[in-house]
Amino acid sequence: MVIFPDSGNNPHKPTAKAAVPSDESPTVAVRVTFLGTGDAFNARACCHASYFVEAPSAALLLDCGPSTLLAMKRDGHSVDPIDAVVLSHLHGDHFGGLPFFFLAYTFDTPRQRPLTIVGPPGTESRVHELYRAMYRDLSSRPLPFELRFVEATPGVHCAVGAVDLLPFAVPHQQTEISLAYRVAVDGRSILYSGDSGWTEALVTHSRGTDLFICECCFFETRVDFHLDYPRIAENRERFGCRRLVLSHIGREVFAHRDEIREELGRDGLLIEL
Repeated sequence: MVIFPDSGNNPHKPTAKAAVPSDESPTVAVRVTFLGTGDAFNARACCHASYFVEAPSAALLLDCGPSTLLAMKRDGHSVDPIDAVVLSHLHGDHFGGLPFFFLAYTFDTPRQRPLTIVGPPGTESRVHELYRAMYRDLSSRPLPFELRFVEATPGVHCAVGAVDLLPFAVPHQQTEISLAYRVAVDGRSILYSGDSGWTEALVTHSRGTDLFICECCFFETRVDFHLDYPRIAENRERFGCRRLVLSHIGREVFAHRDEIREELGRDGLLIEL
């Protein structure tokens, strides 16, 4: 499925914080801001999972945890440019921030153009259920903008405007689908693991990417549904990505920070690709 954003009232320009001075060269094609790098428990007071991808042709969020709107305001980003929100799975720390954006787009920064939400099967109904649970009266009224839902199928490319998404299933939940995404936009590529246990698919899809955002919840603990640092370190040379940044960081990882050789993400980190 291909979704193209409306041509009218489409504010595709970098936010004031991210603007590149005209005398800098070469022009940065894609910027990724780590809005939230914490786990579900906000280890070390880090915000919930969300990453803001800004490119000349599109802007999107990878996941939208409850603290995402706070993090965007903290970092000086406008919510206007966002074309799409891409959800890895439907745990609260990854999609619980959407109702706050609905409110912002209704009252604080009025929006008219559509907002696309991409996610695994069941995303549309779960998003509406969440909005009703949090704001019963408001959710009974039509939003002033259109919500467009795209159900991501593992292994099948989908395009959201100029952004190409390749979702693939990762081991995290027993009964529902969790997804990682390989994202391609304006000549740059990003792999986002979402929440995942170890799978060889991460090696396959990380090769040749400019940035791999890889979850790292644990250090001593090893489970099938999250990644631990030793396992990431064992496979580091196989990833074949230009830059690896660990995120979704749990307290075990912070406790062993001095033993970690890979780059740890932090809230507010800005990466230019």
